[in-house]
Amino acid sequence: MHSPQLSSSSHQTARTVYVGNIPSDTPVSAILDHVKVGTVDSVRSLPEKSCTFITFVEATSAAQFYHEATSKKLAISGAELRIGWGRPSSIPANIHVALQNGASRNVFLGSLDDTVTEQYLREELTRFGPIEHIKLIKEKNIAFVHFMSTSNAIKCVASLPTEPQWASRRVNYGRDRCAPSPKQSNSAAVETYPAAASAVAHPSTNGDQTSLMGIATRTIYLGNIHPDTTCEEICNVIRGGILSQIRYLSDKHIAFVTFVDPTLALHFFNQSMYHGLVIKNRRLKIGWGKASSLSPAVLAAVQNGGSRNVYLGNIDETVTEEKLKQDFADYGEIELVNTLKEKNCAFVNFTSIAAAVRAIEGIRSKEEYKKFRINYGKDRCGNPPRAHRQPHRIPDPVLMTPTATSTDLADVEDCEQGSTPTEKHITNESKGMMNGVLESVLIPNG
Repeated sequence: MHSPQLSSSSHQTARTVYVGNIPSDTPVSAILDHVKVGTVDSVRSLPEKSCTFITFVEATSAAQFYHEATSKKLAISGAELRIGWGRPSSIPANIHVALQNGASRNVFLGSLDDTVTEQYLREELTRFGPIEHIKLIKEKNIAFVHFMSTSNAIKCVASLPTEPQWASRRVNYGRDRCAPSPKQSNSAAVETYPAAASAVAHPSTNGDQTSLMGIATRTIYLGNIHPDTTCEEICNVIRGGILSQIRYLSDKHIAFVTFVDPTLALHFFNQSMYHGLVIKNRRLKIGWGKASSLSPAVLAAVQNGGSRNVYLGNIDETVTEEKLKQDFADYGEIELVNTLKEKNCAFVNFTSIAAAVRAIEGIRSKEEYKKFRINYGKDRCGNPPRAHRQPHRIPDPVLMTPTATSTDLADVEDCEQGSTPTEKHITNESKGMMNGVLESVLIPNG
């Protein structure tokens, strides 16, 4: 049986997906019937809140399910489900060791006799914990019992063989029914969520060029931004991957940050959810934007060392920040201009790589700039993440859908036209505060 490749048991990642707007009387098994992306560690159902939290063993599986559920608009009994993120968590050490040795929440039972029924198994094994699904194959005298959590399955496998009535029967772990078949597991991750194939706890900031192609979840939503915050200040706290674009809607107190590499977007999301992201003493809300692809021009620029930063060398005293802002403004929105007189160079940071591409092509044709060296500079957002001493102990982060927005946003659809996300939000009455996990859940595309 396939054992998942696990990161350190102490590493907290976003591996829990929130599923809301579940029709009443819907069994957990009906929800998990739609999950075929990876091994599930545990399932927590809150029928009174019409929601369920699915915690995967691997964060990449959670990201893949999140991406599929939001892009395909997952529905049960005609009701479109709301998808969000739960609190980042780590795998307990004992569960981590068990998983490495083939454990799962599925218990295999063999050498059963004809008297064994599904009802008998449910009554006999519920003492170890809630059961999600039972499959009894009479003709083979075997059964598969899926518990709601791996920890309950571990108890079952450890205890049953010591009991007289089970001593002659086979008891072991089976493959989680939510995991893809071995033939599909590798290809499915690449096709449906490119970042999933290569995401690790500490990915390289260079990225794998093949993971940059195609549609992928690479945009991070930032909300609850202080009204006096500048685009420069937002970029100052983003580290770990170069950006394709940052779109800051200051009047709405939100921003959408699009990474070039979706793997690094996932890593930034995990780090931000765990450690918190603070600007002007205000913790930002973190969520996901819509899945997107890089334009051919941007992809070509990146593959040739491009970024949203334009470098100018051998400049003279006539080149000032004001002049650069004026001359480069025609090519796109500028995030930051920085001149280093002592080194005779300057940097013009745009809010997008596309603008930088236009700027380099256009400015080189101007006579007064032909004497200067012009090329791409380094995007400071691609610098390694800063060391975190400890996470900010601030109330739990808001759960966001892939088209998440700020809870104080009155009408996003009017401001979000075209290729950027459109979204609505649920009012504070629907918060629920389920044990401090859920603050608000947003509905993708209304």
